[in-house]
Amino acid sequence: MTSLAKAEGSVPFHQGLAAQIGALHEEIRSEAELAHLGRIAVALYDPRTDLLKTFIHSSDGESPLDHATAPLSALPSLVELARTGGTRILNDLEAVARTGHEYAARLVSFGYYSSYTVPISGREGLRGFLFLNGVVPGFFAPKVVRRLKPYGDLIAQMVLRELDALHSMQSTVKVLLQISAVRDGETGCHLARMARYSRAIGLKLAGPLGFSDEFVEYLFQFAPVHDVGKISVPDHILLKPGPLTPEEFAVMQGHVIRGVEIVDLAVGDFGFISTAHLQMLRQIVACHHEKIDGSGYPRGLKGADIPLEARIVAVADVFDALTSRRPYKSAWNNADAIAALHADVANNKLDGACVAALVKSMPEILDIQVLFAETGVG
Repeated sequence: MTSLAKAEGSVPFHQGLAAQIGALHEEIRSEAELAHLGRIAVALYDPRTDLLKTFIHSSDGESPLDHATAPLSALPSLVELARTGGTRILNDLEAVARTGHEYAARLVSFGYYSSYTVPISGREGLRGFLFLNGVVPGFFAPKVVRRLKPYGDLIAQMVLRELDALHSMQSTVKVLLQISAVRDGETGCHLARMARYSRAIGLKLAGPLGFSDEFVEYLFQFAPVHDVGKISVPDHILLKPGPLTPEEFAVMQGHVIRGVEIVDLAVGDFGFISTAHLQMLRQIVACHHEKIDGSGYPRGLKGADIPLEARIVAVADVFDALTSRRPYKSAWNNADAIAALHADVANNKLDGACVAALVKSMPEILDIQVLFAETGVG
């Protein structure tokens, strides 16, 4: 069983969009009239689940709203902003907090006393919100808002560019994933579920391990790409109902290396994602079949040498495989699947902390299973 230790491979990932926005934040505050801008934050919207989720921030110290999610439908003022495309200015967050508003109270407790909110929308509709916070009341006067608008537009474009790059990458591999899914019985629902299981595990581990919402979001975005290399496996091996021969298993193992090659080709030829995030994607594809005791493939990595993102995806993938119907098996119930995961932890195959995080996420897991049932959205 591995401890809650950060894998070395996860650390460089954090140099991404958040770092760029942090640098822009410093540039903004170099202007005297904008010096009291204490926080820039972006939350992303998932229309398939109606969830608004914290993503990146540049703050004076800790963020008051790390690892937070909420249904957009439960936030009427943001629903209205999304509908109208307008902006919201709250220049006295203490007064808002006194009305019982939880998020306003958190912001005030961290020293933010004013707020300016802008929806971020692209070709696909609402993608999220940009939140700016001042460290003094009344900061967002008309003159300041006019000066901040170009910066807000720039940040929105940076976020949209990043999301569009992810969408392009996913679209490129989607055909390969769909072909592979048709061939081996996996479905689009499987990919939707295991991506959200990965995110749920990541959220439970984020606090103890101290990694960011950016890490969790890209974990969610990249998890469905984990088995893209299966497209290279011949049908007589991929679809074989019985045990594989040693020779056949060696061919099956090759799908991992082929998957990394496909990712590198997509990124290298089309430049879909930044190099800051490429390492995480490659490690998910390359290491999700490694085992804690070193019996996995292709490299036989052990314990914390297996990147954390790959350990998370492995647990999410195994759990969904067990609880899903396949041509060769019936779906297991959740209790039996969790018992099997615990057995794999006892046998040093899966990461115990990741399995424990999945178990703690069962309310979210049940919601995901209902929303992305095989007869539902694919």
